[in-house]
Amino acid sequence: MISKAVIPVAGLGTRMLPASKSIPKEMLPIVDRPIIHWVVEEAVQAGITEIILVNHAAKGAIEDYFDINAELDAQLQTKGKESLRQSLRNVIPENVSVISVRQREPLGLGHAVLQAAPVIGGEPFVVMLPDVLLEAADEGIDLGAMIERYQSSGAAQVMVEPVPMDRVDQYGVISLASPAPARGESCVMAGVVEKPRPEEAPSNLSVVGRYVLPGSIMALLKTTRPGAGGEIQLTDAIAELIGQAPVEAYAMTGKTFDCGNKSGYLEAFIHFALRHPELAGVARDIVERHRAH
Repeated sequence: MISKAVIPVAGLGTRMLPASKSIPKEMLPIVDRPIIHWVVEEAVQAGITEIILVNHAAKGAIEDYFDINAELDAQLQTKGKESLRQSLRNVIPENVSVISVRQREPLGLGHAVLQAAPVIGGEPFVVMLPDVLLEAADEGIDLGAMIERYQSSGAAQVMVEPVPMDRVDQYGVISLASPAPARGESCVMAGVVEKPRPEEAPSNLSVVGRYVLPGSIMALLKTTRPGAGGEIQLTDAIAELIGQAPVEAYAMTGKTFDCGNKSGYLEAFIHFALRHPELAGVARDIVERHRAH
C-alpha cells in the first residue's frame, strides 16, 4: 500500500504577493481552513498516512499548523470551547504523521521532490502540488483511484485534464500514442514536455499536479539537468522514466482550482464557501447582492 505523499511547499508564492510576503501562500484561507489543510485532507482520504512537507526555513507556520498549540489549547479548555478545541487537536487523524525536510535553494519542483529521497527510499509515493485544490466528483477521489491503478498495473500515474491550446505554455503537457483516456481511466503516455509553445504542444492535456511515482524516479532526478525556467523539472525526469518503465496519464473526474494565482484563489474561495455546511447561505446571499448591483 502506498502510504507516503510528498508536498513541496518551499516556493515563495510570488504570484500571490503582497499577501504571501509574510504569510506562506499555503496558509492563505479557503473559507475556514488554509489551503494546505485541504490538500492534506485529500491525501488522507486517499489512504496516505505519511505526509512529507518539502519546506523552506521562512515557512515554519505550515509545520506549526499541524502541531498542537499548547497555550491556545489550554485557553479553549478553560473557556469551555471543547468542540473547537477538539477540531484543532484533530486537524489530522492520529494515525497520520507530518514531517518536514528542507529545500535550501529554489531549484525547481524536481529538486524539491528529490529532497524527500532519504525518507522515500525505494518505495512508490505520491506527489501533490499545494497550489492545486481538487473537489471530488461522484465517481470518488481521483488520487485514490490513481493509487489503486498504480498498485494493479505497476505503471506510474500522472493526473491530466484538457486546457485551451493558448494556455498550454503554462503547464506540463503530455503526448499519447493512443486516444485520450476517458474520465477516471488511464492510458500509456508517450512523452511529456514542460511549458511548450502552443504551436509545439503535443496535445492539450495538461499535468494537474498529482502524481503516483516509483521510488526509482529519485535516481533520475539526481541526474536531471535544469530545463524550463533554468530549474530541475519533475516532468523531465518523468520523460526519462517513460523510456524505462510504463507511465500512464490518468484523466481526472473532479474539478481543479489553481490557488497559486489570485483569480484561481478567488474562484476556489467562492466555490467552497457556497458548499460550506454553515456558511453556504451567507455566501449565496453575498453573491446574489453583488449580482443585483
